[in-house]
Amino acid sequence: MAKTDTMIINMGPQHPSTHGVLRVILELDGEVVVKATPDIGFLHRGLEKLAESKTYHQCITLTDRLDYVAGMTNNLAYVLAVEKLIGTEAPPRAQAIRVLLSELQRIASHLFFLGTHAHDIGAMTPLFYALRERDEIMFMFEMVCGSRLTPSYFRVGGLVQDLPEEFEAKCREFIRTFPSHVDEYETLLTRNKIWMRRTQGVGAISGEEAINYGLSGPILRASNVNWDLRKAMPYCGYESYDFIVPTGKNGDVYDRYLVRLMEMRQSNEIIRQVLDRMPGGKVLVDDPRVVYPPRAKVQESIEAMIHHFHIASEGFPVPRGEVYASIESPKGELGFYLLSDGSNKPFRFRVRPPSFINLSALPTMVEGRLIADVVAVIGSIDIVLAEVDR
Repeated sequence: MAKTDTMIINMGPQHPSTHGVLRVILELDGEVVVKATPDIGFLHRGLEKLAESKTYHQCITLTDRLDYVAGMTNNLAYVLAVEKLIGTEAPPRAQAIRVLLSELQRIASHLFFLGTHAHDIGAMTPLFYALRERDEIMFMFEMVCGSRLTPSYFRVGGLVQDLPEEFEAKCREFIRTFPSHVDEYETLLTRNKIWMRRTQGVGAISGEEAINYGLSGPILRASNVNWDLRKAMPYCGYESYDFIVPTGKNGDVYDRYLVRLMEMRQSNEIIRQVLDRMPGGKVLVDDPRVVYPPRAKVQESIEAMIHHFHIASEGFPVPRGEVYASIESPKGELGFYLLSDGSNKPFRFRVRPPSFINLSALPTMVEGRLIADVVAVIGSIDIVLAEVDR
């Protein structure tokens, strides 16, 4: 058999299908990938070191710049870590609203995945359909906190404010119509012969390999591993909601697509349950160590004004110790490790980003496949480079 020479090419960092600024060094034998080496760091901002110079409150705005298509869930994982460190817990209403907005964020993130992933492979119509529904969620986020991508709405001890009165009607209308839109996506793609040929059997990884790589989220569950932190290690009262964890069988690009579709349907039902049993009461814990005094009190009491000034300008001291708190973000296990030296700023701030760890399996998925499959596999991993590089 004649020996052929291989060719090394760069895919990215400017390639539109690398979803940001990812560079993949590909060694090719014809159109077959012999070796794939991801090269990251083009979007490195030193966020973890930057956070160590901010107060615990100021760090909230840094977290939603990680996975910027899932800002709410980034905020949630971080505030849960700080609450664990100081030994406080948000009131029941705040917990329910956190679940509600996190599941809306999960749907929005999966919609962005669906549209861009299909567009990468050559299907343009799903992008317009998916962004249509995603924009409805972005509008609801704007109603809640005035921002679409970087909400910073969750606070240590609860929420910045309660939901606006018009939110529930808008949300109920969304969950009423959304299942029919998922049916539309399935009509366009699920039994589409071109879609199936581009995704079935492509980028497959076994459950054992996925566990060894430390993969999490839909990419792990598509390999038939039933692991979801909302079930395995519940937080924010997830144990009280009725939902199933979708899994795949083959661990390929097609199964990752199907798992995310099923997850959107499940999230829609969780949102319905939250709205039906939404508790009343406060949305901030009654803990003067970390919470601003009421605005009305600040306007009439000098002590309350001084208290407000201290928290706003200096933050709040946190007891010595270290914690790790994690949630099931749209992309997998998102965790924050915080080490406190007793001051008002984290001594060590470390992120466990699902995108970074999931990307590590890319070479295993693409080596031996055609170069066209690399595009499909990268899209199926659903990475955000701001979270990979930090």
